[in-house]
Amino acid sequence: MDFRILLPPGVKPERQFLHIPIKTLGRLTGQLWEQLELPQAVPRDGLLLNFCNTGPVLTRQQIVAIHDAATVKMPMAYSRAFRYWYCILLPMLGLISRKVLTVSEFSKQEIASSFMVPRDKISVVKSSGEHICRFMADTKAIQRFGLSKRPYVLAVSSLAAHKNFRLILDTITHLENPPFDIAIAGGVSSLVFGKADKKEYQHVKWLGYVSDTELRALYESAMCFVFPSLYEGFGLPPLEAMHCGCPVLASLAASIPEVCGDAALYFDPYKAEELAVLLMRVANDSSLCAELIQKGYARAAEFSWDKTAREIVSQISTVCNLQHFHL
Repeated sequence: MDFRILLPPGVKPERQFLHIPIKTLGRLTGQLWEQLELPQAVPRDGLLLNFCNTGPVLTRQQIVAIHDAATVKMPMAYSRAFRYWYCILLPMLGLISRKVLTVSEFSKQEIASSFMVPRDKISVVKSSGEHICRFMADTKAIQRFGLSKRPYVLAVSSLAAHKNFRLILDTITHLENPPFDIAIAGGVSSLVFGKADKKEYQHVKWLGYVSDTELRALYESAMCFVFPSLYEGFGLPPLEAMHCGCPVLASLAASIPEVCGDAALYFDPYKAEELAVLLMRVANDSSLCAELIQKGYARAAEFSWDKTAREIVSQISTVCNLQHFHL
């Protein structure tokens, strides 16, 4: 199989590949490039592989990866224009593409029901979390963030409302004097946390943006990691945490139990009191923490990007027996 990466003008690749050439083509940019110029670059004996939810509707010679149906199931997280575009584009891609890939059995069902894609046209290729181990942990970050004196619970925030990080602040109200701090890494938005006054939450550390090296250190030193999301097609952070030996507390929603298996403690994402109880259990039970860590290592080992790549190649082979492929 021969692969090539095709880019629009003005986009510089973040890295070069030893055996995969990179080619810039066309004059347009953005969606116009994707819809009008990209399909013209696919020869009759070629196959276009799109990993990021979208692709051109003017060619059947493609495999498209659709990660979830969040634009339908969680509309509050997206602009109206974005939702409308996806509600038109994704069903069309599901109809014309040779194959649709997705990341979980949960997403397969969601895509089939939301975008009317035949189930037998959708194949599950799972993601992984071991990429976090490529980065050397910045151990000095723990002290820089003021987290070296007390145990802390880690949460990695997103600007999307359906990530449900407001639940973490609500959980604090159910803990009168917790023996730990809560460290929230990432962006802070009123869409996520409402109009919370940071000064109200004395046990919450707002870390802001963190680098990959800092994130690995945060995972490795945390008492536990909390993942409160309402909707995920897969959900990488819990697996990242497991790779780093961090116990995971996760929302009992969407694909999350499918990904985490028996290696996490689960809570109702609408009930802050449940999360509060679990946090105190973890804080007071070292044997439970040790058990979660060992189960986490075992669960994370079931996923790898090597397996993902091999499965994608296998899916390409089931579509057609071609000599030239485009990535």
